[in-house]
Amino acid sequence: MPAERRPDLVGVVLAGGRSRRMGRDKAWVEVGGRPMLHVVAGVLAEVADRVMVAGREVAGFESVPDPVQGAGPLAGLVGVMRATRSAVLLVGVDQPWVRAETLAGLAASGRDLPVVPVVEGVRQTTCAFYPREVAPAAAEELDAGGSLQSLLDRVAFVPVLEETWRLWGEDGRSWFSVDRPEDLDRGLELYGPPVN
Repeated sequence: MPAERRPDLVGVVLAGGRSRRMGRDKAWVEVGGRPMLHVVAGVLAEVADRVMVAGREVAGFESVPDPVQGAGPLAGLVGVMRATRSAVLLVGVDQPWVRAETLAGLAASGRDLPVVPVVEGVRQTTCAFYPREVAPAAAEELDAGGSLQSLLDRVAFVPVLEETWRLWGEDGRSWFSVDRPEDLDRGLELYGPPVN
């Protein structure tokens, strides 16, 4: 689903986690011969003109530190929203099978509400669209010690259910998360190397 690029949209790779379960920095774990950070950033660049890394400084990338260390993905979202005036297409660094078509579908579905895939009742908060309008609520939720999930408990959002994301050609790979070494093996078995 090729989409027209939106000038108000920034693609964000969430890379502030500690990678404890992986045992080494997930951003630099290679899949298909490339670090996961580069794979995810490359897919985001197919949809957004501007790509940033949230949570740490990374040479060669526009980067934004988390405003609160150890506060999870919500801190990455808030940091980027404080640094830009843009809507955000958010993807975890550990989701190397993310599809540009799925990201384009999310971005095309959103204007002033978050757009979040839902899989068997679970909101896929780190493969989602967040509009600029959510910035004040996100900052309040971060100050209260919340998360992306608790943010969505307090704001309206557009759920993208399976019947919709399947139409985009999505099969669940976009939110498949590589948290442990065995997850990488499982992802390669299920989906093969990322294609971008």
